[in-house]
Amino acid sequence: MKSLYLRIYLTLVVILLAFAFGSAWLFQRHIEQERGNFEASANDRLTAMAELIHGALPAASAPREEQAEALQEWGQRLHVAIALLDRQGERVAASEEFLDREVFPGPPTIRVPLEDGRSLLLMRGGFRFGPGARMGPGLGGGGGMGPERPFFKRNEGPPAPWSLPFLGPRPNGQVLLVLLVLLFFGVAVGAYPVVRRLTRRLEGLKSGVEQFGAGQLAHRVDESGKDEVAALASSFNRAATQIESLLRAQQSLLANASHELRSPLARLKMAFAMLDNAGPEQRARLQTEIHTNITELDALVEEVLLASRLDAAARGAEPMAQTPLQVDLMGLAAEEAARTGAEFQPAPGLSELLVHGDERLLRRALRNLLENGKRYGGSEVLLELSRDAAGRAVLRVSDRGPGVPEAMRERIFEAFFRLPGHAEQAGGVGLGLSLVRQIAQRHHGQVRCEARPGGGSVFVFSLPAATSASN
Repeated sequence: MKSLYLRIYLTLVVILLAFAFGSAWLFQRHIEQERGNFEASANDRLTAMAELIHGALPAASAPREEQAEALQEWGQRLHVAIALLDRQGERVAASEEFLDREVFPGPPTIRVPLEDGRSLLLMRGGFRFGPGARMGPGLGGGGGMGPERPFFKRNEGPPAPWSLPFLGPRPNGQVLLVLLVLLFFGVAVGAYPVVRRLTRRLEGLKSGVEQFGAGQLAHRVDESGKDEVAALASSFNRAATQIESLLRAQQSLLANASHELRSPLARLKMAFAMLDNAGPEQRARLQTEIHTNITELDALVEEVLLASRLDAAARGAEPMAQTPLQVDLMGLAAEEAARTGAEFQPAPGLSELLVHGDERLLRRALRNLLENGKRYGGSEVLLELSRDAAGRAVLRVSDRGPGVPEAMRERIFEAFFRLPGHAEQAGGVGLGLSLVRQIAQRHHGQVRCEARPGGGSVFVFSLPAATSASN
């Protein structure tokens, strides 16, 4: 059985069936016990009544007409179906109610033998008290007519509060069994759409997972509702979004890296093809071109690998290489400014500024910013180091280049993005600023591009300062 909804439904049906039969068996047993108690109690009452009537009847030697008259009188007074048999078992007399009811099959009758050899036959169910019922002498009423009492005839009593018209005033076990069976079928029929709706949502979730696994990365499942199925669908959608983002990023990185590799490889191929027939002077230029392209390829591969590691670390797929150490940005900035020929201006009074992080990555970020400024902003590059009002360490790299349009100041931090007209300028591959942002995020920092007053751009790189910093 492969369908989950069918298994759940059949399980529910079996449980209901067992509950119905169990309840019916217990109820039937209770009814039989109550019926036995009732019959024993009724027989005791009839026996006691027969003994009392015997005391009021004429002697067995009295004429049969006198015995019959007395029996008729007590039968009418008590409204009890009663008959008198002589010693030979022949009927002496019977009350009117006895005669009326004995023609119908099945009235429960008990025979009470008397001391003088006679017997009384009494039918259950015909006895009643009420208007017309009188307690005569010897029957506990003290003589005379007894007090009037309310009585109920058979099938004429007040309906029970819980009774239904088709049940009658006293439902038996078979009727209740029928009711339980009907209730079982009602619940079974009503449970089917509920179970089917629940499993239909699971089937939708299964179909969505299969479509996503087949390559439809944009497919999402219905996550409406507040139950466990909705929570599972929501979790799947979040995981699908992350997987789609990761795959898109990997595909974009692979496509852009392949594109960037083609240009230096093409130049290398051409240089090697011309190298054999080149003269001494041209050979020297070709060797320089080959060295430049190999350096560019090496830098591209290094940046791609670094970007992949940073991306994996950001997603938690790669643990931190080591415990972050304190890095003095003052010394780091001075070294990189001297190496790239940038002007370095620390804030007045600032002699040391410590941050927690990886010195190799922070140096790489600062170097990328300085080389980017030198590459696109001319020779006038200024590096400033300070602490902002929140206590964060701030590095500002300013240039006097053409600047970055405001609409593109976020996009320049995307991988392989270049401003129009800057394609392949001075060996840039479009990964430098993307790495800077990844490094900043890994150190809980941020980087942004601003316009520089008077022309040019300012790249602001900020990091949380170490708490043990002295400045």
